[in-house]
Amino acid sequence: MPVSLAERLRESIRREGAITFHDWMKAALYDPKGGYYQRSDRVRWGREGDYRTSPERSELFAATFARYFARLHDQLKSFTIVECGAGDGTFAAGVLRTLQQQFPGVFADTRYVVCELSEDARAHAQQRLREFGERVQVCAGLNSVSASAGIWFANELLDAFPIHRVVQSDEGLSELYVTVDADGSFVWTQGALSTPRLAEFCSANVPQLVNGQIIEINLDVEDWLTQVATKLEAGFLITVDYGAEAAELYNPALRPQGTLRGFSEHAFVENVLAQPGDYDLTSSVNWTQVRTTGERLGFEVVDFTSQDKFLMGAGLLDQLQYRLSSAKTESEQLSLTTSAREMILPGGMASSFQVLVLKGAREINDPKH
Repeated sequence: MPVSLAERLRESIRREGAITFHDWMKAALYDPKGGYYQRSDRVRWGREGDYRTSPERSELFAATFARYFARLHDQLKSFTIVECGAGDGTFAAGVLRTLQQQFPGVFADTRYVVCELSEDARAHAQQRLREFGERVQVCAGLNSVSASAGIWFANELLDAFPIHRVVQSDEGLSELYVTVDADGSFVWTQGALSTPRLAEFCSANVPQLVNGQIIEINLDVEDWLTQVATKLEAGFLITVDYGAEAAELYNPALRPQGTLRGFSEHAFVENVLAQPGDYDLTSSVNWTQVRTTGERLGFEVVDFTSQDKFLMGAGLLDQLQYRLSSAKTESEQLSLTTSAREMILPGGMASSFQVLVLKGAREINDPKH
C-alpha cells in the first residue's frame, strides 16, 4: 500500500528535523504522488470541488479577456498566449472559442500554450482543448515554453506559490517551521530565518511589525517574475489574483496572523497543518512586491485595478450582449445576466480581485489608447 504524503512528511521531519512552512506547503500542494494539485482522485474545481475560479463562475470572464487580447493583437509581431497555471483548460477554451467566433483573423494567428504543473490538470486540459488541434501546446513548466513575444497570463497562480511565515518577537524576526509532536500531529515551531533573502525582503519592504505579528513572504513570486522576464522580450504579462498593497497586507490591526488559509468544499479549513494534500492552501498577494519586482526587471505598469473595473473597461457588457443574442432559452439568458452581475457588481467577488498588466518592451504601444 502506498505511503501517504502525511506519513512521508512525518518520517522526513523525524529523521532530518523541522522544515520550513514553505517546503511543507510545496509538498502539500505539489508533491508528485500526494500533493493537492497533483491528485487525480479529488474534484478541485466547480460546485462539487473545493473552489470556483472566475472562469468557472462565468463564461464572460474568458470571453472578455479574449476581447482584450484581440485589442493587443496588432501591436505584437508574434501572437502567442501563454497561460501559466492553466488548470483544466476552462479559461483557454473560452478564450479560443471567443477568438474563433468573433475575431477570426486574430484566431488564425494565435498559438496557445497551456503551462500547468499538475499532471492531472494537464490531462483534463488536453481533453478539453482537443478541438483546437496543434494550435495548442500543453507543457509542465516554463523551461519548455518558447514565446519571446505575445501575452503571458496567470489567473489565481501567485496566491498558490509556497510562502515563508515570519514572526516578530522581542528578539527580532524568526521563521515558523513545521514539526511533529509526540502524537504524530503536525505543529508549529520557531527557528532562525532559513534564508538571508527573508531579512533582506523585510528590511526593504516591510514596515515595523508588532510583537507576535505573523506575515507571509512569497519569494517564489520574484523567482517566477524573473523567469518570465528572461523569456518575454516583447509583450504583456497579465496577472489576476486577490491581494493588497504592502501597507495594508502587513497592517497588524487588519491581519495580525497574516493571510494563510486553507479551503475544502468551499469552506475554510480550521487547521491548515492537519492533512497535507487534502485541501487547497493560499495566501494573499503582495501587489507592491509584484509591481516593484516587475519594474526592476524592466516591465512597465500599464494598468492596475480591481477585476470588476477591468472587465467593465475591457468590454464585458458587449460580450454579455453578444451572448444574450444567441442564447436559446430563458434559462441561458438568466445564467448569463446573473454571472455578469457577479463579475461587475460592487461588493461582489470580482471586486476583491485585482488585475495587473505589465508591458515588456518600450516599443509596444499602450493598449489603453
